[in-house]
Amino acid sequence: MNNDDRKNTLPHTSLSAGILAAIRSKRVVLAGRETPGERGDTVIASYNIHKCVGTDGRFDPGRTTEVISEIGADIIALQEADQRFGERAGLLDLERLHRDCHLISVPISAFSSKGHGWHGNVLLLREGVVARVHQLTLPGVEPRGALVVDLDLKAGPLRIIAAHFGLLRHSRARQAEAILKAISEAEERPTLLIGDLNEWRLGRRSALSSLSPVFDHAATAVPSFPSRFPLLALDRVMGSPHSLVTGVEVHNTPLARIASDHLPIRAYIDLKSAMDSLAAAAPATES
Repeated sequence: MNNDDRKNTLPHTSLSAGILAAIRSKRVVLAGRETPGERGDTVIASYNIHKCVGTDGRFDPGRTTEVISEIGADIIALQEADQRFGERAGLLDLERLHRDCHLISVPISAFSSKGHGWHGNVLLLREGVVARVHQLTLPGVEPRGALVVDLDLKAGPLRIIAAHFGLLRHSRARQAEAILKAISEAEERPTLLIGDLNEWRLGRRSALSSLSPVFDHAATAVPSFPSRFPLLALDRVMGSPHSLVTGVEVHNTPLARIASDHLPIRAYIDLKSAMDSLAAAAPATES
């Protein structure tokens, strides 16, 4: 979503320079989930690449790839990676992403032979086995979707739900409920919900409030939009169980601030801790 689309929704605020500086560099470390010198065993990221059009109005897929390389994630979800209309062609060079960033796109059935994503969603993986992919159509006024991908990593099993929610609050609420329904119908495994969820509210009025208690939609929120002066936490990484995510930060570099209207966000996860939490919560079986 670009600045013009959201210009009437940005809150009016007057903050001191010190507070704004703190917001720009904000990083969330979740209490009790991070040991000194070790933030997790896998790095996850989400990035709305804005169809490779930067804040300078220039279409530059190579610049977008350079930002992805900067992030250094093991798994990264991209939004707006395809043209929205016409041929819906993919906008990135997947071979270059493999060569330069060592990332491979999770195989899906794209909208067209030239497309890369599902409603613009692409999931890139450094290593691991793709056990299952479900392309979920989300309800709402606009066409939106999510990728539900079960991965088997060296550290353990992981489910990634990579989504791009709609612009309307009512649609986002319905889309959150659809995500929960998809989880309830799948086998239990540590799960991440990541992507541009287009919601900045963190309290009861948030369209994401129905995600609780499966996901804590407020605990990992960091401002990522607009990229030149991030104030709104539109891009999210949430874990279930809650111990899965150990920390979240904004990737705020000079290149990232110009390559898209969103900043990427990077998260650290601890699969072992999450598996231990699930095992402890599982009902005891009779011998």
